[in-house]
Amino acid sequence: MIHPQTAEAALDWPPAFHSAHPLAAWRLVRALGRTARAALQVQLGAPPRAAMGAWATDFLEALNVQVELTSPLPAGAPLWASSHLSWLDPLVCLHLRPSTCLAKAEVAEYPLIGRAASRAGLRYVQREVALSRAAALTRLAADLRRGEDVLIFPEGTTTRGEYLAPLYEGGLRAAYRLGVPLLPIRLSSPEAHYPWTGDESLLPHLLGLTRARRTRILVHPGAVLLPQAFSHEHHWVSAIAAHLSPTARDLRGCA
Repeated sequence: MIHPQTAEAALDWPPAFHSAHPLAAWRLVRALGRTARAALQVQLGAPPRAAMGAWATDFLEALNVQVELTSPLPAGAPLWASSHLSWLDPLVCLHLRPSTCLAKAEVAEYPLIGRAASRAGLRYVQREVALSRAAALTRLAADLRRGEDVLIFPEGTTTRGEYLAPLYEGGLRAAYRLGVPLLPIRLSSPEAHYPWTGDESLLPHLLGLTRARRTRILVHPGAVLLPQAFSHEHHWVSAIAAHLSPTARDLRGCA
């Protein structure tokens, strides 16, 4: 194992960072190393979905991000729809279940994770471009027809967990029309440093995670929703939104 001081000396970080935060520097080295390993495994032919799940687990462990289920994950839902607080949310969900993931196109440009995610088969969509949204829905429907496990973030943007952003309903309505069961998942965190929103830059947020003693993410699974239990897709979308919306207890954690 590389000693933390040796790893720090090998990288040209600003002195204020590695002298004040030796543990943070070591965590960043581990996250970088595990990301590089995952990317190499995919390049050498490892199954992308399995590699993505293993990488998510390794990356979260390197940053001491602790994922806590508030109740057991129910089976039987190929499609997961999650609320969205941070760029780490896909890794939190993929740690729990490797799957195909639909993400905004900017993820491909993220340092550290963008290249590995692309090689592992992450699907991208430019939500502000109608043609891109239509193409993404076509791919999503094809994946669901094949019985693939799929993860989506219907808000299409992150919040600090104080409200639910307006949903992009196309993927949810496609699942309803295809008769695909869906598991709604609400994410929350008692850590003020976890959400990543607005114009925040990725690297400073990542460094903040490395400096934290730990980062707890709470995963609140709902009940599996069956399309046939709803008389109209509007009721289906409303039921999903109701579970994804923050609760009073979540809001106390944000305070």
